[in-house]
Amino acid sequence: MSFNPCALIPVYNHSRRLPGIVHRLREMGLYCLLVDDGSSPSHAQVLAALAAQDREVVVKTHRQNRGKGAAVKTGLAEAFRLGFSHALQIDADGQHDLRDVGAFLQAARRRPEAVICGQPRFDDSIPKGRYYSRYLTHVWVWINTLSFAIPDAMCGFRMYPLSQLMPLLESESMGDRMDFDIEVLVRLSWRDVPMIWLPTRVRYEGDGISHFRPFEDNWRISRMHARLFFTMLLQQFSGR
Repeated sequence: MSFNPCALIPVYNHSRRLPGIVHRLREMGLYCLLVDDGSSPSHAQVLAALAAQDREVVVKTHRQNRGKGAAVKTGLAEAFRLGFSHALQIDADGQHDLRDVGAFLQAARRRPEAVICGQPRFDDSIPKGRYYSRYLTHVWVWINTLSFAIPDAMCGFRMYPLSQLMPLLESESMGDRMDFDIEVLVRLSWRDVPMIWLPTRVRYEGDGISHFRPFEDNWRISRMHARLFFTMLLQQFSGR
């Protein structure tokens, strides 16, 4: 399998740091696929300008906001259609450390069949509520995979091998919002897709915009964990 990666950035009203992120990724030779998930006109103009300046920066647009998971799925399908072998998912708000992109690329080149996942190292900028609430998801992921093989399913800095991922996306209906990042790793684990974990610095900028909605998204994630739990039980009892 030839190694032909691209960068995938879901965007919803995050444009202040986006030009710098795209510039760094293009310097590394990565084609950039931006998915505008219903951003307001002022933010959409920034994406359009980036695409106009570089033919290897492409924008796919959702007319209305559909959620981060939906944006990622749109981008993955487009990356596969364009013939890329891997998609490096990166957030648009600048919290991911682009100095680690080279390590992700090297790991994926060595193990092209594996998902390369960021294992976050937080500093004091992370909101305490977000920091502690992550552990509930960690526990549910460990239960639903019957292992400790996934230390952090919420970090959106990861490299997907599209040959492994697309059959899953075509056969399973998964969440369209913040639940997608978690569910897709659990389901890939069930399919015995290997995962490699790379430590990476994650910083929450003081002027950053978070689209995580504590009540609605936590409720959606809780329902997803429950659905996965009963699916896991069914698999165990059926011997699958």
